[in-house]
Amino acid sequence: MASSCSSLLHSSFTSSLNLKSTTTTRRPPPFSISCTSTDSDNNTTAAAAIKHRRPADENIREEARRHNSTSPPTPFSAKYVPFNPSSSSSASTESYSLDEIVYRSRSGGLLDVQHDLDALKKFDGAYWRDLFDSRVGKTTWPYGSGVWSKKEWVLPEIHPDDIVSAFEGNSNLFWAERFGKQFLGMKDLWVKHCGISHTGSFKDLGMTVLVSQVNRLRKIGKPVVGVGCASTGDTSAALSAYCASAGIPSIVFLPANKISIAQLVQPIANGAFVLSVDTDFDGCMKLIREVTAELPIYLANSLNSLRLEGQKTAAIEILQQFDWQVPDWVIVPGGNLGNIYAFYKGFKMCQELGLVDKIPRLVCAQAANANPLYLHFKSGWGEFKPIQANSTFASAIQIGDPVSIDRAVYALKNCNGIVEEATEEELMDAMALADSTGMFICPHTGVALTALIKLRKSGVIGPTDRTVVVSTAHGLKFTQAKVDYHSKEISDMACRYANPPVNVKADFGSVMDVLKGFLKDKAPK
Repeated sequence: MASSCSSLLHSSFTSSLNLKSTTTTRRPPPFSISCTSTDSDNNTTAAAAIKHRRPADENIREEARRHNSTSPPTPFSAKYVPFNPSSSSSASTESYSLDEIVYRSRSGGLLDVQHDLDALKKFDGAYWRDLFDSRVGKTTWPYGSGVWSKKEWVLPEIHPDDIVSAFEGNSNLFWAERFGKQFLGMKDLWVKHCGISHTGSFKDLGMTVLVSQVNRLRKIGKPVVGVGCASTGDTSAALSAYCASAGIPSIVFLPANKISIAQLVQPIANGAFVLSVDTDFDGCMKLIREVTAELPIYLANSLNSLRLEGQKTAAIEILQQFDWQVPDWVIVPGGNLGNIYAFYKGFKMCQELGLVDKIPRLVCAQAANANPLYLHFKSGWGEFKPIQANSTFASAIQIGDPVSIDRAVYALKNCNGIVEEATEEELMDAMALADSTGMFICPHTGVALTALIKLRKSGVIGPTDRTVVVSTAHGLKFTQAKVDYHSKEISDMACRYANPPVNVKADFGSVMDVLKGFLKDKAPK
């Protein structure tokens, strides 16, 4: 029996996702639908729509190479320019190819990766939204990565053969329903869990970009023997993993006795050359700068602006996961301060290229024991003064002289942003409360949640504001901190929400007594 339905889709929808247009504005045309088809027509259409697997002797990189062999050169490009927040970047003629090994401008300032926005604007916001959405959840090389699914906005000219990726990104954005309702009176609280990634932190987003570019540099004969970084843990884990994947030597400078065992074992397991240095992160950073100036070791810290290109894709993902609706607030833990600028840059590019019409307000959350940006903010953005960072459970942000201070200030000023801080007790209590609602977060996320709690109490963030807290690492990297808290073994800390195990005799009566006491007030309400 004939069904009454047949549809005719404009074939130009799929062709609009190739980058061959030179018109000033492109977007896929709307679907038009008409009907009268038979069942046999439907069967024929379904058979034609079946996609066949690639040849068995061809891997996904080779498949991408075959498809790209007939593609025209990309119309997009990017370059290094001096980061100069006080004037338009177009006012400077200084620029560098991304194939050059350069970390600072001639004046000694930071660099930024500048994209050719005029070329990107030849395709409208709807085009970019559809293109990025079409790549989500696929295994097509390299677009299965949350970073490389935005390749045109990251490293547009790199060849897919040079990309080193573990399909990072695409991390979970979940509704923190119980935490928001019970502790904050909020209906629209979300957590962007960047710790659900290849090495357990957001650093993967930037490291796939940096190591991919290093892979390219080595192939074109640049003098790069290995890649090095100073780290408080997560950077070294990401660097060592991606370098190991590409067969590139990695060198890691770690402050002795200042990172968790879980963080230390990652670069060791991935074959990095690990130097445990008797100093703090700032001391390690000073050493790695001096070393990379003398040896053919490529610097992988966020002084290198390539990493920020990958990290900014987390901001684009947030918009994408909200179906391109803009949240009111995004709260980001801050240490070396590259990430707060990366989030700003991702949101701002989406606004400039027409994907959204505004950007969220950003909050940078710092540990009180390592809070130079917070002090700078509270002074009314007066003269910045580095500090000596003290020990904090949020060890990855234990930094007193952040490299990206200028970037962070620029980002916060341009989004009406705020800086807040968390004491050690506040951040550990916030972590415990979050865990009690089903999360399992890191201390750095505890810093961000403390900032949220304070801003809710002061009324700055409202009960209906859509708010995203960025969780930068997985809680499994910080199990010892959790053990110490729940064992109440942290000096000068009440550990108010500790949940230690209960010791009980191995007999039925004793177990029943304990359980009855536990269940007494636990009935559903």
